[in-house]
Amino acid sequence: MALYKLTDFDANYRDTFGGNDIKGMSVYAEGTNEKIGTVHDVLVDEEGHFRYLVVDMGFWIFGKKVLLPVGCSRIDHTSDRVYVMGITREQADNLPEYDERQTIDYDYEERVRGVYRTPSVPVDASAPLEASAPLSSQAGVDLPQSTTDYPDATPVYDRDNYTYDREPSLYGTNEQNHQTLRLYEERLIANKRRQKVGEVTVGKHVETEIARVAVPVEKERVVVERVTPNDAGRPVAPGEATFGQGEVTHMDIYEETPEICKEAVVREEVRVRKEVDQDTVETQDTVRREELDVNTSNLPIEER
Repeated sequence: MALYKLTDFDANYRDTFGGNDIKGMSVYAEGTNEKIGTVHDVLVDEEGHFRYLVVDMGFWIFGKKVLLPVGCSRIDHTSDRVYVMGITREQADNLPEYDERQTIDYDYEERVRGVYRTPSVPVDASAPLEASAPLSSQAGVDLPQSTTDYPDATPVYDRDNYTYDREPSLYGTNEQNHQTLRLYEERLIANKRRQKVGEVTVGKHVETEIARVAVPVEKERVVVERVTPNDAGRPVAPGEATFGQGEVTHMDIYEETPEICKEAVVREEVRVRKEVDQDTVETQDTVRREELDVNTSNLPIEER
């Protein structure tokens, strides 16, 4: 019956128990509510069944670790506590010390079982195996067939054929003390994460275009007009008509030309700001929920 540390047997054992970890739980004495230590480790058999809790008895006995058969405990996941039923300080003193480096064999387990089998009679951990107290006073112990007719006899288990189910009071986990089940369900947690989706750059550049403007201008021109006077053909008096050469009439002529210049003016202002739009995004996912399956075998049962 080889025993293994829980982490050596299954490194991901926490996933099996929904993320819970029995290691590190506080250990209290049932009834007195006195803290006696903490769970240091768990030992399981070849099939992964819990067999022993390794308890660090630092609150009672400094530096001593002992084995606690799982059937002698009550695990309360609600308060993260382990309660030891019917253990005394004297029993803790008599328990053999657990050493991680030593091999847990049948003889060592018998010394441990001898203490828990008869809580009222302490057993010296250094005593030979024959000093183990009778099992007849322990209710629920499955005595070997050869001793059932002799209730006062001290049964001797066969080391080659011993199984843990022979002593449900020490290793049974289907009793009331181990019937607490936790049902889990998943739920969606909605959070928001602010992330950058882009950026807007607002700048300016210069563009050129051909601008046209109409400017009215004036130009002067000379008009030479010949007309026939009303008294044309009238004879003039002697000396009235003077004939000469070199007579010139001067007249200045002007015109306007457009003068174009440029000036900068304010055309418009550009204001840049951010506005927040509110929106609701709905999402969905598949969540799991544990439901309780109760097999009553046609027996009356009341759920509360």
